[in-house]
Parts: sequence; C-alpha cells; structure tokens
Amino acid sequence: MGAGVIGVTSAWYLAEAGHDVTVVERRAEPGLETSFANGGQISAGHAEPWARPSVLPKVLRWLGREDAPLLFRPRADRAQWEWGLRFLLECLPGRFEHNCLALAGLATYSRNCLDALRERTSIQYDYLGKGILQFITDPRDLDAIAARPDVKSAAECLAIEPALQHSEERILGGVYHAGDESGDAFRFTSGLAALARKKGVVFEFGKAVSAIKVAEGRVVALEGSDARGDSYVVALGSYSRRLLAPLGIRIPVYPMKGYSITLPLGTDEQAAAPSVSLTDEAHKIVISRLGNRLRAAGTAELAGYDPSINAVRCAAIARRLRQLFPRLGAVTAIENWAGLRPATPNNVPILGTTTLKNLFLNTGHGTLGWTLACGSAKALADLVSGRKPEVEFPFHA
Repeated sequence: MGAGVIGVTSAWYLAEAGHDVTVVERRAEPGLETSFANGGQISAGHAEPWARPSVLPKVLRWLGREDAPLLFRPRADRAQWEWGLRFLLECLPGRFEHNCLALAGLATYSRNCLDALRERTSIQYDYLGKGILQFITDPRDLDAIAARPDVKSAAECLAIEPALQHSEERILGGVYHAGDESGDAFRFTSGLAALARKKGVVFEFGKAVSAIKVAEGRVVALEGSDARGDSYVVALGSYSRRLLAPLGIRIPVYPMKGYSITLPLGTDEQAAAPSVSLTDEAHKIVISRLGNRLRAAGTAELAGYDPSINAVRCAAIARRLRQLFPRLGAVTAIENWAGLRPATPNNVPILGTTTLKNLFLNTGHGTLGWTLACGSAKALADLVSGRKPEVEFPFHA
C-alpha cells in the first residue's frame, strides 16, 4: 500500500526476492506526494534527527515566527500533542546519540543498496556524487561542532563549493561528507516503478485503501481494492497511522509538513548556482543541484494533514537562497511545493512486523525517506521472505 519512494522501492526488492507484487496507490502515478519535490539529498554521512539538545533553545526563539524553521500550529488533536511531547523528550542528552546510532547503519546500508541498484539498472535521476557540505554561519553552531575531528575551515568550505564565495552572510566553517549523494527522488521513483513493471509488479492506481480487514489474526482483504496477498505492507507515509489505528496498532507517526522551491537555471544561472549539495545548518535548509534545476527545501510545520502551501514559508526559503547566492536574484520562475513527511519524534523509521502475522510496516522515515528508501526496502523484503536482514536495526515487532 503506497507508491511513494518507500512503497516503490519495497515493491522492487520484494520482486527481486521472488515475490509476486501488487502496489495499491490512490494517486494516478507513483511519487506524486511526499516524494515529489523533496530536498534531493542521500545524506548517509549525517543521517541525523531534528530532535537534539541544541534544538531546545532554538524552539523557544522560533515560537510565533511564521517563517521559523520549526513551526508548531496547535490543533485539537491528541496525536499532535503526544508527538510534540515525545519530540521534546527525544531532545534530552543521550537520546540524540542513541537515535543517530540507529540511523547510521541503515543509512550507509541504504546508500550501498542504491549504488548497487544504479550500477545494475543504469536508472537516471539527476544523480550527483559530489558529497554534501554542511556549512555553518552561526557561531553557536560552530561551537557545537568544534570538537569534531572532521571540521572544515571557512576557506576549505569555499574551496569545496566556490559559489558560496559570494554569500552575503559569512561562511564560518562546516563538515563535508564526501561519500554522500544527491538526486531527484521523483525521477527515481517513476523510473524504478517502470523497471518494476518489467519484473511483473502490478500497479493499481486511483484506489485508496480505507480499511484493512482482519480475520483470525491475519489480514484477509483491503477495503478499496480487490488486491489479495499472502502478506501486506503498509507504506503510506503520514497516513499509515490512521489506517493502522482501528487494528489496535499505534505508531508515533505524524505529518511534518516540509516546503521546497525549485528554480530553473539558464546558462548564466548555472555558473552562479552551487554544484555540491549543501545543508544550511542555521536555517535547516538543504540545497541540491538537479541537472538544470536548483532545489532548496526545508522547514518543518506541525499542522495536521493540511497539504496547502504557505507562501510566507516558501518566500523565506527563497530569501535565504538569494542571500547565499546573490547572483541568482534574477531568477523569478520559482515552483513552490509542500509535502507531508511521515515523521516519528526521533526520526527513526518504523520497519518490520506487527501483531498481525502477515502485516508489515515500512513507514515513518520523516526527512530521511530518500536516504533510507533502498535499505529499508531490502530489509523489508528479507523480513517478508523469512530471512534475517543484512543490516542491524531496531526492527518493529
């Protein structure tokens, strides 16, 4: 269930494992929701959750700011408040390190799976293997990473990405993850779906699963689709929680709305735009070059299941992008987008078995869906096949 990047990669690796696979998706094509215009980073080298001790004082500064990197819109929604409280708990010392450790192995495994898949299939998705530069403009953020052995000086950062030399805000330093990658998640999802069809995977588009029917501790049918199987996989992103709740399966997944802007780059703009994928630590924005386009994505908004685009938040991303790259100021054709990331409070996805014998979960990847997609899917295929996954991870049970 679900044809985003998580659902399609799940279908691919299940087919690779010898299963007959049917994908049920409510939209007309794969990848049209959260996978459509994300930040484009495969950030295995710094797969880190938002919840960390340094975020707590920033949250207080961000309160009431419409353009804040993290915006909480209170609703009469118990799930939202529970998620928010658990997020604050995950910011406590020790929790961040624990969660990073859980993510690191899966992220590296996933990147290796993606590299192998690309080598084997020659799939095209604006892949760029120039690493990711996490740059610092706030002295407080620089102090937070000062003890790390891999910190780059300002001069080293500018050598890695010369386009930052024209930034209106001084670059103080950063960390460079040379092994990381970037690419268009939507192009990848669409391309992999086409390859999966050639393997016999069936896609049922335009069908929304409204309920899961259970008998004698097993899933027996789906309301909204005639698809039947020996095993069922929920990969519905933010909507997974709603579908599972009537079954008594409670998962801490809540939609965290993210925004992105995409700029088309003409000949002059291509020279002024960065060619290395970037993470702006101060503003929580990621920037990726996707062929002749530049994508900038970020911010997190807890506003329920509202997918509407807030122009103020998109304008804040555009303003920051022009501050960093003033020579892009002439570009006015900007595509705004918003998507609901399926976030857990600690950013660790929910992957594995359930109390129902033939129901499996692959959801809750938050800001790391593109990073963790292939590894999560391959591990899922192992679990469905009755094998022990190759990667160590706290699998759901």
